[in-house]
Formats: sequence, structure tokens, C-alpha cells
Amino acid sequence: MTTTTQTRKPGARARLIAAAERLFYAEGIHAVGVDRLCAEAGVSKRSLYQHFGGKDDVVTAMVQARADEFGRQLTGENRSPRGRVLVVFEALDRGSEAPDFHGCPFVGAVTELKDRDHPAARLAREQKNRLTEYFQAALIDGGARDPGLLAPQLTLIFDGASAHAMMHFGSTPATRQAVETLLSAHGM
Repeated sequence: MTTTTQTRKPGARARLIAAAERLFYAEGIHAVGVDRLCAEAGVSKRSLYQHFGGKDDVVTAMVQARADEFGRQLTGENRSPRGRVLVVFEALDRGSEAPDFHGCPFVGAVTELKDRDHPAARLAREQKNRLTEYFQAALIDGGARDPGLLAPQLTLIFDGASAHAMMHFGSTPATRQAVETLLSAHGM
């Protein structure tokens, strides 16, 4: 008896979110209309409206999916507190070398949306707050002096390094050097 394994195609909702991640990140939220999004996802507009109230809801779901993925990347291996900080910048270095790198998707979404009260903008800000909290927890675990001051500084360095990588088509060793210097200065 022969058994075949069928590969199930992701559902319409998942395909719409994946298409939104690709298109909105590469081309911009406002540059991509519902028709293009549906065509890329291989779904009808009717299907989009069955799963989402409209494009704004797709944008919010896309930001949430990015936040979830970033969170999974941070909770992988067991690292030292210093390593938990550095892994964020290592991931940025790797990501920024890709030809399709367009900076931090959370900063990009907030910048493009302009509406600070848009649900996707709120989610993006929450993600940045989670990154700062992640840094602060690692700094506390590592015995750093003044983790409440250093954690937002690391987030600022991350955002600046992300913008620099976009402007200069890749990362710079200066980012890691700055982070290492700050960590050492704070006793880590």
C-alpha cells in the first residue's frame, strides 16, 4: 500500500499576512493596494474581507506576526546575559546583509502610518518596549550598573544601526563596538 503525504496550502488568512509582510516591508504600506495584496496571496477580495475588516486590519496582523517572529528569535538558545544582548545585534547584522533588507519593520510601519493611534502603530511601539524590556532583563541578570538607563540606549543603538544599515547597504562593526563598550562600562 502506498501512502502519499499531501502538503496543505496555508489558509487564506496566513497567505494574506505573509503577502503583507513581503509587500508592505519591501514596497510600503500605502504603495500596496488591496487588489495587489489579494493577487500576491492568491485569494479573492471577498476572502480578505471574510478574515479582516479591511487593509488596516491586515497591516495590524502583519505587525503582530513580525513581533511574534522576533520574539521567537530572542527566546531560542540558552545564552549568558551579555550574549542575550549581543544576539539581537548579531541578528541585525545578518539581516542587514540581505538584499531585501529595508530596516526595522516596526519603525517603518509607525513612520509610514503617521497615525499614532493606529492599532499597528501601537503594536509596533509595544514591540519596541518589549525589546527594551528584553535588554533590561538581560542587563539585570548580568549585574549591569543602571540597567534602566542602558536598556533604552541599546534600543536606540539598534534603531540607529538599522537605519544605518539601510542607508549603507549593510551593517558596520561600529555597532558591535559601541554595544560592547557600553556593556563593559556598565560592568557586563
